[in-house]
Amino acid sequence: MIFGGNEINGVTFSATKNMKESKTNSKRLREYNITFMEEDADRLLLPHNGALVISLNVLYFKIKGVLVDLGSSANIMQWRVLEQAKLTRSIIPATKLLFEFNLTSVTTGGEILLLTNAKGVMKTTLFEVVDGDIGYNIILGRPWLHEMKVVPSTYHRLFKFSTPEGIKQIRGDQPAARDMNAISISSSKGKERAA
Repeated sequence: MIFGGNEINGVTFSATKNMKESKTNSKRLREYNITFMEEDADRLLLPHNGALVISLNVLYFKIKGVLVDLGSSANIMQWRVLEQAKLTRSIIPATKLLFEFNLTSVTTGGEILLLTNAKGVMKTTLFEVVDGDIGYNIILGRPWLHEMKVVPSTYHRLFKFSTPEGIKQIRGDQPAARDMNAISISSSKGKERAA
């Protein structure tokens, strides 16, 4: 343990103490046991080995083609989605390099804070903005999934999370996942032919 000084990693001792106190005093949401049953998979089309793709309310828009990606360390949104929603003026200029993204590295065009609504649970969410085709309108990564305390099941093609009213769930959109997969495969074949 390192002692001394009044600032560690850009956080002052008093700020750290305040954060610790606020975390200790914060009201905890009642936690429910989240389980998946075989019945959760009853309505699935077979085979069901595609990505977990959902629709999500962002501000007052219902966005389709949202990938739930446990491997992503960022929440990502396409520039064109913000352009269609006339929200590009709200983008905060910031550049970050996303590695191993879409089989390459990509530089972000900024970031934006937007309100997401998942079955009545509202969260202000930071999205990295990418100009270019990422295959999906939004990629929900671990920051959002952890904030929501989501428990996903790719086998059941849904995720569940606790709310004050009990457990809620969002089911994946299988036809959208298949369409997105078909688009990705056809666009990658076009790139191979061009090479």
